[in-house]
Amino acid sequence: MKIKRYTAASMRDALALIRAEQGEEAVILSSRRLEEGVEVVSAVDYDPTLMAQGARPSLATVAAGDAAAGVPADATLASDAATARRRRGSLFFEPPETSDADAAYSRLQRELKDMRRLLESELAAMGWKNRCETNPFNARVLEELVALDIAPDVAQALARHLPRRTNANNPEHIPLALLMKHLPVVADDIADAGGVVAVVGPTGVGKTTTLAKLATRWCLRHGNQDLALVSTDGYRIGARDQLLTYARILDVPMHTAEGGRQLAQVLARLQDKRLVLVDTAGMSQRDARVPAQLDALRLGLAKARVLLAVPAGGEPRAVDETLRAYARVAPQACVLTKIDEAASLGASLSAVLRRKLPIAWLCDGQRVPEDLHAALPKRLWLLRTALALKERAAAPRDAAYMERNFGRVQAHA
Repeated sequence: MKIKRYTAASMRDALALIRAEQGEEAVILSSRRLEEGVEVVSAVDYDPTLMAQGARPSLATVAAGDAAAGVPADATLASDAATARRRRGSLFFEPPETSDADAAYSRLQRELKDMRRLLESELAAMGWKNRCETNPFNARVLEELVALDIAPDVAQALARHLPRRTNANNPEHIPLALLMKHLPVVADDIADAGGVVAVVGPTGVGKTTTLAKLATRWCLRHGNQDLALVSTDGYRIGARDQLLTYARILDVPMHTAEGGRQLAQVLARLQDKRLVLVDTAGMSQRDARVPAQLDALRLGLAKARVLLAVPAGGEPRAVDETLRAYARVAPQACVLTKIDEAASLGASLSAVLRRKLPIAWLCDGQRVPEDLHAALPKRLWLLRTALALKERAAAPRDAAYMERNFGRVQAHA
């Protein structure tokens, strides 16, 4: 809001000055008589909520009223002033003080927030510039990690493991080396050890296909005599039929269970099997039924090893929500699925690094079982795939992104 004080020989002259400088929408805040004439305080860009109260007329309103009634402007202001004087014994033409205070406080808050955002932005830009100048190697590695779509908090944590100075000839290889060293993977073949293994996860992430790959892999190595399949998916139409088809192909028994107690009973009857694979119902991580379903699974899978199926190319927030929601069943490891469909692996890699959830298996296609790979020997392949996807990306992160996410924190050795 822009406020200005005018003095003139008459009210008509003062209004003419205001109209010429501030326009037809100027608002009269106050007026008073002086020995040499009148003093008028007016404003533009006035808060529209105050205008709605009808407490202060604009010049356009005054002019319209004058034209309709044929009353000179001096007479209109005199009448207004008389009304104000009768109300409060003052010539000041203003709304109730409470409204003024509230509106002024709100404006002040908005201005302070704008100033704070501007100041934070400037400080972040200075911080990132300082990091680039004082520790260019650290800044370069952060840029390379961000180019892989690694989340800022994870990139920051990885960069803390860097030496302060290095003589590396190819700094662009350092991010891959950091990921190779710190990406959690399972050191042994979970399914090959036998026991009860359950695959959990949201709808459509490839749980049943993953289970079929694990079952086929077992049969090729150990035969089908000691294998059984169990389905707890009573939600999706045809879900059990899909698993039953695989069971018939492999010539292994398939059982069904509803709820945690029945699942525990089924598993008790299958104790003589060396490997039991459990397929579970898929639900959105935001589904209100998920906690109850997971509690039932936890009851039935008391002695099972749980694998969480995570879509390799999932959206960052969705992947993180999935890991948080399914932490309820304490997964021992995860399976990265649909790698062949991913446009970026950054979100899934960031999530497992942040949560320290080891990767057990990688799935990069629909072929059973060829497109299932143990994570440990394929770790470098996974990271090279992430790098190849980065090369196809449309554009790198801009300077504003780096300033916003890394300018506020000092570089660490």
